[in-house]
Amino acid sequence: MADAATCDATDCVIELRKLWTVFGPQVVHRDISLCVKRGEILSLVGGSGSGKSTMLRQMLGLESPTRGDVLVFGHSLITGDPAELRRLRNRWGVLFQEGALYSALSVFENVATPLRELKALDEGLIRDLVILKLEMVGIEARHAEKMPSALSGGMIKRIGLARALALEPELLFLDEPTAGLDPDRSESFVTLIAEIRRELGLTVVMVTHDLDTLVSLSDRVAVLADQQIVAIGSVQQIASATHQFIANFFQGERGKRALEAIKDIGAAGGTPEGVETPAPVTNITAAQGH
Repeated sequence: MADAATCDATDCVIELRKLWTVFGPQVVHRDISLCVKRGEILSLVGGSGSGKSTMLRQMLGLESPTRGDVLVFGHSLITGDPAELRRLRNRWGVLFQEGALYSALSVFENVATPLRELKALDEGLIRDLVILKLEMVGIEARHAEKMPSALSGGMIKRIGLARALALEPELLFLDEPTAGLDPDRSESFVTLIAEIRRELGLTVVMVTHDLDTLVSLSDRVAVLADQQIVAIGSVQQIASATHQFIANFFQGERGKRALEAIKDIGAAGGTPEGVETPAPVTNITAAQGH
């Protein structure tokens, strides 16, 4: 696929190389190559069953592809040394879809957990860092002793983000960051993510189906359909592509409203300049026979 071929490997924070994912007779990913560039926000979109969540788990090292390789910071998550992989995981943070706070732990303890796992920081420093991270996401210190059950959905998202940032990561994964939030809280959370990304110089991989979030945050969008990345480019470029899933994704009222906020949308018809599309691949057995 063109994305990996045209991107300097030294500029790839994450690189997928000829990735296949096969579950029995079902092919989820077919010969996908992708480069997530340093400093960008890359969004993954696709319909139900398109494999975007599976791809995110593979980038996190939680699942392995059937064939191919996943490199993060130049290190293979498939063949790399386990000790090196543990060190690598300290260089990224993850905000899970529902915040995924530990229900039995207070706000403070949730954010402190990754810091304590380092086994290198005294309690005074951990406390200072936790309060700093909470303030960074707009949570006052007076909320630190609350339990997750006492929090609103918006607060849970922010505290989950604080925990994801606890170890000063270079790379941030966002899984449906605005899911479950009302429009006002969603907009403020998107603004917060944009500010933190800018201040910290983060590289971000985001899975989302929310068009407002997609338009507001994405530098590039990779569209998963038909077992491949069928297009990759800016939101403007993707919105003008001719693939049926893309047309359906943007043709609703929310899509139209979101696109009204974007200037200079390319004319529809044909693949717009800058949108990359892969060559067709048909050899399913090549992925399974390893």
